[in-house]
Amino acid sequence: MIVDKKAGLRIIMGESAPILLLLFAWDLLVVILYQVFHQEWMEQPALPVSIIGSAVALMMGVRNNSAYGRWWEARTLWGAVVNNTRSFGRQAGTLLWDRPDLARAMAAYPHALRTALGKVDGSADVNRLLPPEMNERISSWVNRPNGILYQIGLGVSAEVAKKNIDGAVHGQIDRILSDLANAQGGLERICKTPLPVQYSVIPRFLANMFCIILPLSMVQTLGWITPLGSSMVGLLFIVLDKTGADLENPFDNTAHALPMKAMATTIETDLLQPIADVPPAPVAPANGILP
Repeated sequence: MIVDKKAGLRIIMGESAPILLLLFAWDLLVVILYQVFHQEWMEQPALPVSIIGSAVALMMGVRNNSAYGRWWEARTLWGAVVNNTRSFGRQAGTLLWDRPDLARAMAAYPHALRTALGKVDGSADVNRLLPPEMNERISSWVNRPNGILYQIGLGVSAEVAKKNIDGAVHGQIDRILSDLANAQGGLERICKTPLPVQYSVIPRFLANMFCIILPLSMVQTLGWITPLGSSMVGLLFIVLDKTGADLENPFDNTAHALPMKAMATTIETDLLQPIADVPPAPVAPANGILP
């Protein structure tokens, strides 16, 4: 996730530069053909293009709102993961007493979750934190985060039976695990259900077509400065399209994705410190990007 505004502007402009240069070259070609070779067919009325541009902008606004909704919902669900893992660490420390392995297993959970959701590999962190016997039992599980929750649930049940803990207390801990499973299910839904193709493909196609026909309606008015005016308008549509595409996939390994590694490391620190384990170093932004 971009956390530095200057770096964010640099990243967005760098990502948009290739398409912008291509559009500038096309605008320049249109001007030369019209001004030098007098290709009158290029003189197109401005009104239809203006109407098309308004429609494209409206469609892109709807798509970008939907994409941001996905991104923000994913961040909200990760917030629920953070809060519930902290609550479990407190319950495990105050009610189960001598089971630090459960806290370490819960510290491994967010790393397994970010591995399952995104195009990243956090298996080294999972293997480092997860007790070996639990790791062995879930080695063949397709959904490893769910396997970790299941093993933690078994450990909690064993302690409840062993120490004759009140069922209401057990219910409180089990509710935390259920809330984690619900948050994980929401994150998996976002990950496995992309935006409909009408939202993700058509706006980009229409924006590109608009940028192609735009200089044809401007050249008779702007003349040789058409590439400047057309490219500036084209840049607006390119950035809008790029913004929606970036927010559409909040778990990708890009500068615009959620900082899952930073959140998982924060959870790990909050769970290991109460059991006197050495916490990891905080994840710091690199070049304005928090991973």
